[in-house]
Amino acid sequence: MARTASPEGGAAGGDEITLQRRSSSAARIRASPDPLLLACRCFSVLTSLTAVLCIAVNVLSAINSFKHHGDIFDGIFRCYAVAIAVFVVIAETEWAFVVKFWKVLEYWAGRGMLQIFVAVMTRAFPDTNGKRKDLVLLQNIASYLLLACGVIYVVSGILCIGFLKRSRQQKEITREQAAKDLEELERRREELEALLLSERE
Repeated sequence: MARTASPEGGAAGGDEITLQRRSSSAARIRASPDPLLLACRCFSVLTSLTAVLCIAVNVLSAINSFKHHGDIFDGIFRCYAVAIAVFVVIAETEWAFVVKFWKVLEYWAGRGMLQIFVAVMTRAFPDTNGKRKDLVLLQNIASYLLLACGVIYVVSGILCIGFLKRSRQQKEITREQAAKDLEELERRREELEALLLSERE
């Protein structure tokens, strides 16, 4: 004898098929992360941490200049270096408000030149007396690291890698929005199917 499938079993099977269909459709749209965007994010984090190190070094240098009655101009110079280094960190977040008013920071070459400027400011006016060798060592490490990041940004900007990154980032945003829209449409379709089934019963 042929077996008659129960309505509950058919409904459960239909729900499972619908769920699998929706997840497979979303999975097709949400591809694996772009390797270029992933590398850019990692490098941006590294640059931000290096800029934070420059901020810390310049703050210590400014405190040392003001506290021990050293060169007052060196202390003021360090304060300016801290302010610009903070701006470097904010630029790495690619905050829309900052990019809107300083369009040059949207381009990697301009961002790299700003980082090189902060690196030079951090390295300038070293302690020639040799009293704070640890601070001089930190200045050298921070300045050369940020200098390397700035040079990489400038070279990458010349090679138009920044433009390629912005293009792929826009595609990723569009793909994520399409996946969300597809999930919303699938959810509304399920609601309509459930409503039709309830009306038929």
